[in-house]
Amino acid sequence: MKGPVTVFRDIAELVTVSGHQGPAAGPRQAEIGLIRDAYLAVGADGRVLEAGPMADLPRFDGPVETIDCSGCTVTPGFVDPHTHAVFGGWRADEFVLRLGGARYEEILAAGGGILDTMRTTRAASEDELYARSRRFLDEMLAAGTTTVEIKSGYGLDVETELRQLRVARRLDAGHPVDVVATFLGAHAVPPEFAGRAGDYVEFVIAQVLPRVAQEGLARFCDVFCERGVFDVDQSRRLLQEARRHGLLPRLHADEIEPLGGAALAAEVGAVSADHLLQAGDAGLEAMARAGVIAVLLPGTAFCLRKPYARAREMIDRFHLPVALASDFNPGSCPIQDMRLVMSLACLHMGMSPAEALLAATWNAACVLGVADRCGSLERGKDADLVVWDAPSHTHLVYRIGTPLARRVYKRGRHVAGHGAGHVAGR
Repeated sequence: MKGPVTVFRDIAELVTVSGHQGPAAGPRQAEIGLIRDAYLAVGADGRVLEAGPMADLPRFDGPVETIDCSGCTVTPGFVDPHTHAVFGGWRADEFVLRLGGARYEEILAAGGGILDTMRTTRAASEDELYARSRRFLDEMLAAGTTTVEIKSGYGLDVETELRQLRVARRLDAGHPVDVVATFLGAHAVPPEFAGRAGDYVEFVIAQVLPRVAQEGLARFCDVFCERGVFDVDQSRRLLQEARRHGLLPRLHADEIEPLGGAALAAEVGAVSADHLLQAGDAGLEAMARAGVIAVLLPGTAFCLRKPYARAREMIDRFHLPVALASDFNPGSCPIQDMRLVMSLACLHMGMSPAEALLAATWNAACVLGVADRCGSLERGKDADLVVWDAPSHTHLVYRIGTPLARRVYKRGRHVAGHGAGHVAGR
């Protein structure tokens, strides 16, 4: 193999999240593969060669570069499986309105919320959207996120939906962070179809979905299944048509009211049901039977001051695999930092630091269908990793608001952060 082997050595705590086949559920959600006083070897191709205790560090043929990680924790890079990171404008005024008691649903019904971002996104060029979103990815990368899902849904017409997805494709090609795209044309009912949600769904099916599929712009199709947006029947029809076009179904489900989105996710064989703040027992049981992953977004509950999803029950009682995501967007959750999301999951949803870390890496990678290359640090997988200035993974959720990412690596290449530099080789 050409090029040197890179050895991250004297790692205080290495978290490999290794040994899982498929999404981890129940007690396995806490199995994160800890190795203390460890090394991690990465080949010149940017893939993991091996890992283990420092006492077992082998000699490698050829040149070796070493990175001193004394006192540090190394984990896989975060995988954020639910964001809306391509948009125009902000909604700080809406934040103030909510502080004054306005409800999210009321703001949307009055033409604000998603519809406000729709107007600014429609007015932005592709290059403008790309430049904004690239900065967002820079910020996420610096905080340890190396793979991100990005949804459309702020165009609600043909050209802007396609523009958002083309921006996501450009970001995937031109930024260190890997981007997986989701078509969310059914995010809200645009003014042109006010009061005619069913007609809008038919428009999306006839006019937008075929274009998305033809250009290969998205892996998934999502829908905001919620009272006042799209009901269960409308959501089912769109997701069935999306699957016919080769897009895998996902749902915004049971966020504000227990409408039945969780049960629908099970019925249509969705990859995930997201939010689930109001999901009932029957819906969660159906998800577990159908193998649907629960993607929880505690940052949104935090920002909207809503009850949190029942993560503890989902893990212990229903044996549902739980993933965590930021839901980064300009309105209901302007949070980009997955460490903060993990802290909220521990403080308000009863998850342990280990469960939260696995939810933000391995299970999140399973949601996006990329667990064959990221989400864990195992032989042959991409060396997407973070060197944290902390002695254990518990510090990632414990030291809230403290920047701890010393260096971030994508496929073995240093892409963000500073410190912990190369030291003398061989």
